[in-house]
Amino acid sequence: MSSQDRPALMLESKIKSSLPYTLAVAIIGFISLWIRIRPSDSVFLANGFVKFTSNDPFYHMRTLNVLLENYPNRMFFNPMTNYPNGSYIHFGPLYDQMMAITALVLGIGSPGQDLVNTIGAYFPAVLGALTVIPVYYIGKYLGGHKTGILAAILIAFAPGPFLQRSTVGFTDHHVAESLFSTLFIMFFMLAIITAKEKRLRFEDVLNKNLTVIKEPLIYSVIAGVMYSAYQLSWPGASLFLLVALVYAVIQYILDNFHHESSDYLGFTGIIAFLVSAILILPFIHPDMGFSMYYYTWFHVTTAIGAVAVFGVLSFIQREFKRKQLKAYYYPLAVLGIGILGLLATRIASPSIYSLIINAPRTVFGVLEGGPSTIGEASSMFYFDEKFTLLRAFGYFTTSGFLASVLGIFVLLVNVFRKAKPEELLVLVWSILMFLAIYGQNRFANYYSINISILSAYLGCLLLEKVKWDELAQKFKSSVKSPADFPGFLKFVKIEQVLAVLAIVVVLIYPVYGAAMLYTQATGSDPDNAWIEACLWLKFYTPDPGMDYNAIYEAPEDGELFDYPDTAYGVMSWWDYGHYIETIGYRMPNSNPFQAGIGGRRGSIDEENQPGSSTFFTAQSEEEATAVLEAIHPDPDKAGARYIVSDALMATSKFYAMTTWTLDKEGYYQPYWVSGGYRYLRSTRYFNSMESRLHILDGSGLKQYRLVHETWAYQTQEEVLYKQVYNLLYGSSIPEVDTGFVKIFEYVKGAKVTGTASPNETVNIKTTILTGQGRTFDYSQSTTSDSEGRYEFTVPYSTEGPISGETQFDTAPAGPYVISYGNTTREVRVNEEAVLKGEEVKV
Repeated sequence: MSSQDRPALMLESKIKSSLPYTLAVAIIGFISLWIRIRPSDSVFLANGFVKFTSNDPFYHMRTLNVLLENYPNRMFFNPMTNYPNGSYIHFGPLYDQMMAITALVLGIGSPGQDLVNTIGAYFPAVLGALTVIPVYYIGKYLGGHKTGILAAILIAFAPGPFLQRSTVGFTDHHVAESLFSTLFIMFFMLAIITAKEKRLRFEDVLNKNLTVIKEPLIYSVIAGVMYSAYQLSWPGASLFLLVALVYAVIQYILDNFHHESSDYLGFTGIIAFLVSAILILPFIHPDMGFSMYYYTWFHVTTAIGAVAVFGVLSFIQREFKRKQLKAYYYPLAVLGIGILGLLATRIASPSIYSLIINAPRTVFGVLEGGPSTIGEASSMFYFDEKFTLLRAFGYFTTSGFLASVLGIFVLLVNVFRKAKPEELLVLVWSILMFLAIYGQNRFANYYSINISILSAYLGCLLLEKVKWDELAQKFKSSVKSPADFPGFLKFVKIEQVLAVLAIVVVLIYPVYGAAMLYTQATGSDPDNAWIEACLWLKFYTPDPGMDYNAIYEAPEDGELFDYPDTAYGVMSWWDYGHYIETIGYRMPNSNPFQAGIGGRRGSIDEENQPGSSTFFTAQSEEEATAVLEAIHPDPDKAGARYIVSDALMATSKFYAMTTWTLDKEGYYQPYWVSGGYRYLRSTRYFNSMESRLHILDGSGLKQYRLVHETWAYQTQEEVLYKQVYNLLYGSSIPEVDTGFVKIFEYVKGAKVTGTASPNETVNIKTTILTGQGRTFDYSQSTTSDSEGRYEFTVPYSTEGPISGETQFDTAPAGPYVISYGNTTREVRVNEEAVLKGEEVKV
């Protein structure tokens, strides 16, 4: 055999030996995809509408449609939300671009909306299934083929957040974050392994020794590309730059103690992050300063900073080796240079210094106040301010979570036994992801990957300890037919049986959890009532005068967007902002980016900022109206024309509103019920604007009228609240569920004036008939002045809607009735008087 033939034969042998594992990974990937697309029947509705699994997917579909309408230009500033300020879009461009390119290819340049919706719905399932590939390779290089296959199986079936965020209908960038961050770790690991195996030195680069540098260079470049892809999926991707830097510092220190060169590591880090800095450069927005939440100089600077760190650490190590300095001086030198670097940054740029110092707390710290009510921003280990592991066990299964903790411990022990670079990398990665879920629940889908790899690593170590490979070889050599099996059993040891059972338990729990979860992981957002309410907004309220799919330029720094005079906002809780925009084509005041919420962000001594939390917790109509007026910079315009509420805002979500204002006390009080005290809603709650609107239908309010309600759901809480209200006030409002979603309009209100006897109690009343056929009483009372004059401001028109204005389906069933003493009078009010605040004389 010639020397020229050997490489070809070695490659052929390598391919043949890897083929069974490649086929196994492909099969696992297809099974993973099948699991994720199974719930599709409940996602696609008969009218072509797609029900997604959270609210953010609606915004991705919004940005996707704008991108396709203006391809290749992408929306960066959106004036159709957070009215009257608009919002800069922090979503990465890559996820939308991947969907757009897929739609353009499959739609032959002109994709229809049904195709776009289908691609949007299925895309996360495809990316979730593809994650099996890097998980397999990380497992393989960590502990061999068996570890890789087991890790691939575990992530394919992993229940909890990873499955939820990679299921059909969850059109969000979370799954892209998981995929590209894992690919980055995989290629970064491969680059380190190959560079170290080839004993790469910087001299090899200078001498252009391609035999040594070719393979590590390719992997390093791809690692940089994957890190860039991760960054372009989510601007917070510097989290994995931190992973790489923490790992690098520890690896440099360990290599120095072991008297080994770290040139392989320096080469990998410099190439990977240099590539990343170049690739991210075209996407930055210099006008956004140095924010880590948008694509700014922060992303370029941190990548270049990482290049500098790898370069400096390599230089110091080479100098230590050249001067033969003691090993323990190296970490002291690294620490000293790090401190000096921070001090220099503090002097040169205090804002960058503050960002660096506060960044770890932003990710790893437990949030307090209003942000703690955000589902994905809350800690994995705290519920109702109490430490608990129940959520972690529920998300990852008890066996999976505990196996990951034990796996971290085993890798940590290996560090003291001279761990391999890939083991240390996985250890640092896993610890930082563990800290990340301690801070924010949003990183749970990341940690699912670590759990899969650590569990597989631990399981295969266990098999190795009980000599499973020897047993497998014995099986192959001694069992030729079923008759040979009883004789083989005498070679099986009890510890081998227990090891297999332990792995089966770890594996079965995720499979069972996935099977249970995917039957529930169907499209559920928004609720049908919200779809109906938003479509009503779209078709029965005035056009705000905005081009929905246009790309608008962001206003100059410090200025507000120039809206047309016909523009207006829609006030609701921030959870529903994307629904109002993407389904209703209207401009919400607040949105799931936590913009427009208002309230307090620091302490109770701060002034409440205007926003949805301050509006709905306002203790009077006048206070709520002042909030609306404060939202808009023009004193002649209100911040919102419509207010949308649902039963959850009036019940379970009300707590979140008070948390954002940092004023949670006094909304409950003890009542004596059935022989004991029970804490129920108090006067302060019923005085809130949310209660006045949703529980009491806005009855008695002067400038807010119910214009539409959806059908009722059996919420029980709403009925209970009305029972408490009747008990507290001696009232008799119907104790029934009403419209799940209610839409109110803020109007100037008609001024109904007349005369009666001086200091006379005067009442005005009418019966309101809703579009659902429900009736309720609207009434006000006042006292005439010393000359007998009285005035009411009423929000309802008795004459019906007019063209170009709100086409309400909820209105008085007859005229207003004014009564005082023994006198009753009827009065009719037209819509112009309500909208313009005109006087109606009795």
